[in-house]
Amino acid sequence: MANEASPKYHPEIAVVEHDGLHFWQFMIAGSVAGMVEHMAMFPVDTLKTQMQALGSCPIKYGSVRQSVQSILKSDGPRGFYRGIGAMALGAGPAHAVYYSAYEFFKKSFSGGNPDNHAAHAASGACATVANDAVLTPMDVVKQRLQLGSRSCSPYRGVWDCVIRVLREEGVRGFYASYRTTVLMNAPFTAVQFATYEAAKSGVSSERFRGETLAVHATAGAAAGALAAAVTTPLDVVKTQLQCQGVCGCDRFVSGSIRDVFRTIVKKDGYRGLVRGWMPRMLFHAPAAAVSWSTYEAAKAFFQELNDR
Repeated sequence: MANEASPKYHPEIAVVEHDGLHFWQFMIAGSVAGMVEHMAMFPVDTLKTQMQALGSCPIKYGSVRQSVQSILKSDGPRGFYRGIGAMALGAGPAHAVYYSAYEFFKKSFSGGNPDNHAAHAASGACATVANDAVLTPMDVVKQRLQLGSRSCSPYRGVWDCVIRVLREEGVRGFYASYRTTVLMNAPFTAVQFATYEAAKSGVSSERFRGETLAVHATAGAAAGALAAAVTTPLDVVKTQLQCQGVCGCDRFVSGSIRDVFRTIVKKDGYRGLVRGWMPRMLFHAPAAAVSWSTYEAAKAFFQELNDR
């Protein structure tokens, strides 16, 4: 029944986005895309975390250049990869959920209209709620390991951090920032997916014939940069919540977003809310380009495989 109805969905599009692909194939494509994205851009993410924690931590970082020099001085090049094991464990499963959920909701909400950008935004927002439930615990571990050098970090590694957080803070310690993360990533993903679909349509019709790798990379980069810029203040709040108590960072009694906002503004002024905006954009623009290109390439691979 489902297979008979599938060909009628988006009949006007040359590159089929749902027909012929199974749910598990969307999950694998998303998982590969997430792993490639986060592993490739991890050093920039470490830089962003260090800069955003400045408002509460006694770390003498300022500009991007100063932050890079400080990390290299204290830990060498490997300092940029502290916590990468946690991301390796979390990124694959989380992005499998992320992209497969997006495809599911996109097919449900779009009503057969490839230009329904509101449906793309709503699908992205729904997908991020599921993604964050999977990724947030490992993101907490990753950021705590990223903060500070090997000599001052209270954690010996990924599993030591997991065990200590579980013992000292319980399961809720892994989800202290979940509400903030969802509030940040819902608009981030909505902006990203809507911008990606709109940019992809515009670029592919005006400069390229069909949806090439260049189209996906260009649209992905534009979407990632815009979404990152819009949501930086909430990302700063998320970092503060996930890193509280580590390397001198403040602990927040209520854990409310308002409480964290007030603390940041009191200590650092309003500029504290946009700390790390440059590495955040430098992360998300190429990361989104890599992620979308990898995802679409994986989908095309499965499409060819299924058509044989």
